[in-house]
Amino acid sequence: MTHELDFSGRTVLVVGGSSGIGNGIAQAFRAKGAIVYVWGTRASVADYASEPGCDLAGLHYAQVDVSDRAAIEAWHVPFERLDVLVLSQGIVIYGRGEYQIGGFGRVVEVNLNSLMACAMKFRERLALSKGSLIVVSSTAAFHATRGNPAYAASKAGAVGLTRTLGEAWARDGIRVNGIAPGFVATKMTRVTTEHPKRLEATLQRIPLARLGTPSDMAGVALFLASPLAAYVVGQTIPVDGGLLLA
Repeated sequence: MTHELDFSGRTVLVVGGSSGIGNGIAQAFRAKGAIVYVWGTRASVADYASEPGCDLAGLHYAQVDVSDRAAIEAWHVPFERLDVLVLSQGIVIYGRGEYQIGGFGRVVEVNLNSLMACAMKFRERLALSKGSLIVVSSTAAFHATRGNPAYAASKAGAVGLTRTLGEAWARDGIRVNGIAPGFVATKMTRVTTEHPKRLEATLQRIPLARLGTPSDMAGVALFLASPLAAYVVGQTIPVDGGLLLA
């Protein structure tokens, strides 16, 4: 198993890899020997210096706004082949902002439309390496999120896209799969983690009685990109401590 999780000499790109779940995944691939590129929203690595959960050491960073399709297309690709593409970008708008059509559209553009834009940009390079595409969605794809209709709809769309690209691109040797994180402590979930009563209620819904971590998600990403998952195609794996079982 150790050999099968060795990514030495492989090239990995993690979109949304500057913080949170994406950053944990990026660093996990780097620890296994991969050359790892990450995209983020800030101008430089220095802009993340004071942000908890942002470890960009040893990663190749680029600022790319995935809500701008022209920016995705314009990015100069510094590698000939790509072995693993992880799409971990995502936003959420609280305060019922997603019930405004502008807010709804903004979330869908980042959480769903940009997935397809990134997948298409790197499709040929993934085909060249017979590589792996991993889409990070959410358990919100499988249940209602009353305050966030765009988030739920976009994540459900991400699961459908994973299934469809999995079937369509398997003939090119590209394995497309996904991860649906449960409740992970990141800057996106501070609205809950910084409020003791909300946090307590959340933990009561999780059979393992703890929040997930980026490293929990990273372990599944390594598996999906490895030969251990050579016959897994089009699947989205919930990684949620049992949240969906309740």
